[in-house]
Amino acid sequence: MKKRLVEIVVISDVHLGTYGCHANEILEYFKSIKPKILILNGDIIDIWQFRKSYFPKSHLKVIKKILDFTSKGTKVYYITGNHDEMLRKFSDTKMGNFSISDKLVLELDGKKAWFFHGDIFDNSVHHAKWIAKLGGIGYDYLILLNRVINWCLIKMGKEPYSLSKKVKASVKKAVKFISDFETTATDLAIDNNYDYVVCGHIHEPKIEERSNKKGATTYLNSGDWIENLTALEYNKKRWKLYRHEKISTIDEEKEYFEFEEKLCEQLIL
Repeated sequence: MKKRLVEIVVISDVHLGTYGCHANEILEYFKSIKPKILILNGDIIDIWQFRKSYFPKSHLKVIKKILDFTSKGTKVYYITGNHDEMLRKFSDTKMGNFSISDKLVLELDGKKAWFFHGDIFDNSVHHAKWIAKLGGIGYDYLILLNRVINWCLIKMGKEPYSLSKKVKASVKKAVKFISDFETTATDLAIDNNYDYVVCGHIHEPKIEERSNKKGATTYLNSGDWIENLTALEYNKKRWKLYRHEKISTIDEEKEYFEFEEKLCEQLIL
């Protein structure tokens, strides 16, 4: 299989260790590319959900593939997020081509790019962490339910449906939070003379030119690998948003039934 050469790849919000993670898809994507730089922009491993004792082989393969990238010359930057915040104690650690940090600034063809996860803008994460974690658990079960529903819809020849997107679209506070998040990120980037500001966290993939009275910048969000299956790619002085197709396999069907069994066990306990 011929691999695409990519200067920079940015992914975030993979949430390895949760029911909603599309590990097979991201592994397929990784196998199709040869990046010079891979930026893991937060929430790659969902440490919040480790108590579930759920970490399939497909999730381990994703970690192995990331390590394979480093051994073959790819520089891998792991930027911490809120779901993998325990790794922040190792910030500024470097091991060969692999490094961990809370934020990153790179010069790309004469322009400055600022990378960070984005949870710093989320008050629920910092002031009421137990509420944020409860919300994370609820979101994971919503995704689990959605995947079972979509499996049934596909079997019936119908289009899949996103429950979480419907909830977000119907809740004004969620829409306002996303708008405020993007505005805050771009205002800070402009204040600090960054040409690009690259985030994750809100699971909303986007590339958009933004400006205020002080100047302009390009806002980018890598989205997630729970619903959108998106990544940012930088080549020849241009950014593009990559979208991956979902895989439907027999193994995945087995996973749905495993999910249901685990969910029932947890509800009983």
